[in-house]
Amino acid sequence: MYLTTDKKQEIFAQHGKSAQDTGSAEGQIALFTFRINHLSQHLKANRHDFNTERSLVKLVGKRKSLLDYLKKKDIARYRAIIAALGLRK
Repeated sequence: MYLTTDKKQEIFAQHGKSAQDTGSAEGQIALFTFRINHLSQHLKANRHDFNTERSLVKLVGKRKSLLDYLKKKDIARYRAIIAALGLRK
């Protein structure tokens, strides 16, 4: 499995308030970004894997809605997570 519990805790510790803070928008966006990058690499090698493609589109939509929420609530946190993850927004 590419996403172990330790890796999740590392992502949440780096982008959230703590390793146990799994509900923060920043932590969830960082986790979605990690999963999106992994699925993108998988799809480059397996072009006809349409189930994975659908999962990727759904994840991108979830991340976009979380980013929109964060942008409305706190623009400073939004800009910080965009810069930390290197997203193009």
